[in-house]
Amino acid sequence: MLKLVLLRHGQSEWNLENRFTGWTDVGLSEEGIAQARHAGRILKENGYSFDIAFTSVLTRAIKTLDLVLEEMDLLWIPVHKSWRLNERFYGALQGLNKAEIAAQYGEAQVHKWRRDPHEHPPAVDRSDPRYPGNDPRYKELTERELPITENLSETMDRVLPYWSETIMSAVKKHQKVIIAAHGNSLRALIQYVDHLTDEEVTQLDIPTGMPWVYELDEDFNRVRHYYLE
Repeated sequence: MLKLVLLRHGQSEWNLENRFTGWTDVGLSEEGIAQARHAGRILKENGYSFDIAFTSVLTRAIKTLDLVLEEMDLLWIPVHKSWRLNERFYGALQGLNKAEIAAQYGEAQVHKWRRDPHEHPPAVDRSDPRYPGNDPRYKELTERELPITENLSETMDRVLPYWSETIMSAVKKHQKVIIAAHGNSLRALIQYVDHLTDEEVTQLDIPTGMPWVYELDEDFNRVRHYYLE
Protein backbone atom coordinates (compact mmCIF):
# COMPACT_ATOMS: atom_id res chain seq x y z
CA MET A 1 0.00 0.00 0.00
CA LEU A 2 1.37 3.41 -1.04
CA LYS A 3 0.60 6.50 1.03
CA LEU A 4 0.60 10.13 -0.04
CA VAL A 5 0.01 13.07 2.32
CA LEU A 6 -1.58 16.36 1.27
CA LEU A 7 -1.50 19.32 3.64
CA ARG A 8 -3.12 22.71 3.27
CA HIS A 9 -0.94 25.39 4.88
CA GLY A 10 -1.76 26.54 8.39
CA GLN A 11 -4.03 29.52 8.93
CA SER A 12 -2.51 32.57 7.26
CA GLU A 13 -2.71 36.19 8.40
CA TRP A 14 -5.27 36.85 5.68
CA ASN A 15 -7.28 33.71 6.48
CA LEU A 16 -7.57 35.26 9.94
CA GLU A 17 -8.63 38.61 8.46
CA ASN A 18 -11.09 36.88 6.06
CA ARG A 19 -9.38 38.27 2.95
CA PHE A 20 -8.97 36.77 -0.50
CA THR A 21 -5.28 35.85 -0.73
CA GLY A 22 -4.46 34.05 -3.98
CA TRP A 23 -0.84 34.64 -4.95
CA THR A 24 -0.35 37.44 -2.41
CA ASP A 25 2.53 36.33 -0.21
CA VAL A 26 1.38 36.55 3.39
CA GLY A 27 2.72 34.78 6.45
CA LEU A 28 1.18 32.36 8.92
CA SER A 29 -0.82 33.57 11.90
CA GLU A 30 0.11 32.37 15.38
CA GLU A 31 -2.69 29.82 15.04
CA GLY A 32 -1.30 28.75 11.66
CA ILE A 33 2.14 28.15 13.17
CA ALA A 34 0.55 26.05 15.92
CA GLN A 35 -1.49 24.09 13.33
CA ALA A 36 1.65 23.30 11.31
CA ARG A 37 3.56 22.11 14.37
CA HIS A 38 0.59 20.01 15.45
CA ALA A 39 0.41 18.41 11.99
CA GLY A 40 4.09 17.46 12.23
CA ARG A 41 3.62 15.92 15.65
CA ILE A 42 0.53 13.96 14.57
CA LEU A 43 2.32 12.59 11.51
CA LYS A 44 5.32 11.55 13.60
CA GLU A 45 3.15 9.96 16.32
CA ASN A 46 1.36 7.93 13.64
CA GLY A 47 4.60 6.56 12.25
CA TYR A 48 4.85 8.65 9.10
CA SER A 49 8.14 9.58 7.49
CA PHE A 50 8.93 11.19 4.13
CA ASP A 51 11.63 10.88 1.49
CA ILE A 52 10.70 13.98 -0.51
CA ALA A 53 8.44 17.03 -0.20
CA PHE A 54 6.73 19.39 -2.63
CA THR A 55 5.35 22.85 -2.01
CA SER A 56 4.48 26.12 -3.73
CA VAL A 57 6.61 29.27 -3.89
CA LEU A 58 4.38 31.08 -1.37
CA THR A 59 5.66 31.66 2.16
CA ARG A 60 2.63 30.30 4.03
CA ALA A 61 3.01 26.87 2.39
CA ILE A 62 6.82 26.82 2.61
CA LYS A 63 6.75 27.80 6.29
CA THR A 64 4.07 25.18 7.04
CA LEU A 65 6.19 22.48 5.43
CA ASP A 66 9.31 23.62 7.28
CA LEU A 67 7.52 23.46 10.63
CA VAL A 68 6.11 20.01 9.87
CA LEU A 69 9.49 18.67 8.86
CA GLU A 70 11.14 20.28 11.90
CA GLU A 71 8.70 18.49 14.21
CA MET A 72 9.47 15.21 12.40
CA ASP A 73 13.28 15.70 12.40
CA LEU A 74 13.15 15.67 8.59
CA LEU A 75 14.43 19.11 7.64
CA TRP A 76 17.18 17.38 5.67
CA ILE A 77 14.96 15.76 3.03
CA PRO A 78 14.75 17.27 -0.49
CA VAL A 79 12.07 19.94 -0.90
CA HIS A 80 10.91 20.97 -4.38
CA LYS A 81 9.10 24.31 -4.84
CA SER A 82 6.93 25.12 -7.85
CA TRP A 83 4.59 27.96 -8.78
CA ARG A 84 2.33 25.27 -10.23
CA LEU A 85 1.29 24.38 -6.65
CA ASN A 86 0.37 28.00 -5.84
CA GLU A 87 -3.09 28.93 -4.66
CA ARG A 88 -5.60 29.87 -7.33
CA PHE A 89 -5.02 33.44 -8.56
CA TYR A 90 -7.99 35.48 -7.34
CA GLY A 91 -7.36 38.49 -9.55
CA ALA A 92 -8.76 41.81 -8.38
CA LEU A 93 -10.34 40.15 -5.32
CA GLN A 94 -6.92 39.63 -3.73
CA GLY A 95 -6.59 41.61 -0.53
CA LEU A 96 -10.34 42.33 -0.26
CA ASN A 97 -12.47 41.25 2.69
CA LYS A 98 -14.79 38.36 1.80
CA ALA A 99 -17.70 39.60 3.94
CA GLU A 100 -17.52 43.08 2.41
CA ILE A 101 -17.43 41.61 -1.10
CA ALA A 102 -20.41 39.37 -0.25
CA ALA A 103 -22.35 42.43 0.95
CA GLN A 104 -21.54 44.22 -2.30
CA TYR A 105 -22.08 41.41 -4.83
CA GLY A 106 -24.21 38.87 -2.91
CA GLU A 107 -23.35 35.55 -1.27
CA ALA A 108 -24.28 33.56 -4.39
CA GLN A 109 -21.81 35.42 -6.60
CA VAL A 110 -19.01 35.14 -4.05
CA HIS A 111 -19.70 31.41 -3.71
CA LYS A 112 -19.38 31.10 -7.51
CA TRP A 113 -16.10 33.01 -7.51
CA ARG A 114 -14.76 30.80 -4.75
CA ARG A 115 -16.03 27.35 -5.75
CA ASP A 116 -17.45 27.19 -9.29
CA PRO A 117 -14.74 25.49 -11.42
CA HIS A 118 -15.54 27.71 -14.42
CA GLU A 119 -16.19 31.09 -12.79
CA HIS A 120 -13.54 33.81 -13.12
CA PRO A 121 -13.06 36.46 -10.43
CA PRO A 122 -12.55 40.01 -11.77
CA ALA A 123 -9.16 40.28 -13.47
CA VAL A 124 -6.26 42.53 -12.50
CA ASP A 125 -4.66 44.84 -15.01
CA ARG A 126 -1.03 44.08 -15.84
CA SER A 127 -0.07 47.45 -14.34
CA ASP A 128 -1.60 46.40 -10.99
CA PRO A 129 0.97 45.67 -8.23
CA ARG A 130 -0.88 42.38 -7.65
CA TYR A 131 -0.03 41.16 -11.16
CA PRO A 132 2.54 38.36 -10.67
CA GLY A 133 4.67 39.61 -13.56
CA ASN A 134 5.92 42.25 -11.09
CA ASP A 135 7.26 39.55 -8.71
CA PRO A 136 10.82 38.26 -9.29
CA ARG A 137 9.89 34.70 -8.28
CA TYR A 138 7.90 34.46 -11.54
CA LYS A 139 10.49 36.01 -13.85
CA GLU A 140 10.90 32.77 -15.83
CA LEU A 141 7.18 32.50 -16.64
CA THR A 142 5.77 33.55 -19.99
CA GLU A 143 3.00 36.12 -20.25
CA ARG A 144 0.62 33.27 -21.10
CA GLU A 145 1.56 31.50 -17.84
CA LEU A 146 1.14 34.64 -15.73
CA PRO A 147 -2.52 34.89 -14.68
CA ILE A 148 -4.64 38.01 -14.44
CA THR A 149 -7.50 35.87 -13.07
CA GLU A 150 -7.98 32.14 -12.71
CA ASN A 151 -10.82 29.68 -12.26
CA LEU A 152 -10.46 26.25 -10.66
CA SER A 153 -10.30 24.48 -14.01
CA GLU A 154 -7.33 26.65 -15.00
CA THR A 155 -5.71 25.97 -11.64
CA MET A 156 -6.09 22.26 -12.39
CA ASP A 157 -4.57 22.78 -15.85
CA ARG A 158 -1.33 24.07 -14.30
CA VAL A 159 -1.26 21.72 -11.29
CA LEU A 160 -1.82 18.43 -13.12
CA PRO A 161 1.29 18.49 -15.37
CA TYR A 162 3.43 18.92 -12.24
CA TRP A 163 1.51 16.10 -10.56
CA SER A 164 1.88 13.74 -13.52
CA GLU A 165 5.45 14.52 -14.53
CA THR A 166 7.15 15.26 -11.19
CA ILE A 167 5.20 14.17 -8.12
CA MET A 168 3.95 10.88 -9.56
CA SER A 169 7.45 9.95 -10.68
CA ALA A 170 8.47 10.06 -6.99
CA VAL A 171 5.40 8.04 -5.95
CA LYS A 172 6.15 5.44 -8.63
CA LYS A 173 9.62 5.01 -7.13
CA HIS A 174 7.85 4.19 -3.84
CA GLN A 175 9.17 7.36 -2.25
CA LYS A 176 7.14 8.65 0.68
CA VAL A 177 5.73 12.00 -0.41
CA ILE A 178 4.17 15.02 1.32
CA ILE A 179 2.66 17.97 -0.58
CA ALA A 180 2.14 21.22 1.34
CA ALA A 181 0.05 23.58 -0.75
CA HIS A 182 -3.20 25.55 -0.79
CA GLY A 183 -6.94 25.05 -0.66
CA ASN A 184 -7.53 25.33 -4.40
CA SER A 185 -4.37 23.69 -5.74
CA LEU A 186 -5.14 20.72 -3.46
CA ARG A 187 -8.81 20.85 -4.45
CA ALA A 188 -7.72 20.49 -8.08
CA LEU A 189 -5.56 17.47 -7.21
CA ILE A 190 -8.32 15.84 -5.19
CA GLN A 191 -10.84 16.35 -7.97
CA TYR A 192 -8.48 14.58 -10.36
CA VAL A 193 -7.46 11.70 -8.06
CA ASP A 194 -11.00 11.07 -6.76
CA HIS A 195 -12.73 11.67 -10.13
CA LEU A 196 -15.05 14.24 -8.55
CA THR A 197 -17.68 16.03 -10.59
CA ASP A 198 -17.71 19.83 -10.75
CA GLU A 199 -20.67 19.79 -8.37
CA GLU A 200 -18.85 17.56 -5.89
CA VAL A 201 -15.69 19.66 -5.90
CA THR A 202 -17.79 22.78 -5.27
CA GLN A 203 -18.77 21.27 -1.92
CA LEU A 204 -15.26 20.15 -0.98
CA ASP A 205 -13.79 21.96 2.02
CA ILE A 206 -10.15 21.47 3.03
CA PRO A 207 -9.24 22.58 6.58
CA THR A 208 -5.97 24.38 7.25
CA GLY A 209 -3.15 22.42 8.85
CA MET A 210 -4.81 18.99 8.82
CA PRO A 211 -2.99 16.14 6.99
CA TRP A 212 -5.10 14.39 4.32
CA VAL A 213 -3.79 10.87 3.67
CA TYR A 214 -4.30 8.93 0.45
CA GLU A 215 -3.77 5.19 0.37
CA LEU A 216 -3.08 3.99 -3.18
CA ASP A 217 -2.89 0.51 -4.67
CA GLU A 218 -0.01 -0.66 -6.88
CA ASP A 219 -1.75 0.85 -9.92
CA PHE A 220 -1.89 4.20 -8.07
CA ASN A 221 -5.67 4.12 -7.71
CA ARG A 222 -7.19 5.47 -4.50
CA VAL A 223 -8.12 2.80 -1.99
CA ARG A 224 -9.23 5.29 0.67
CA HIS A 225 -8.45 8.70 2.11
CA TYR A 226 -8.83 10.23 5.55
CA TYR A 227 -7.68 13.08 7.77
CA LEU A 228 -5.22 12.72 10.63
CA GLU A 229 -6.42 14.82 13.56
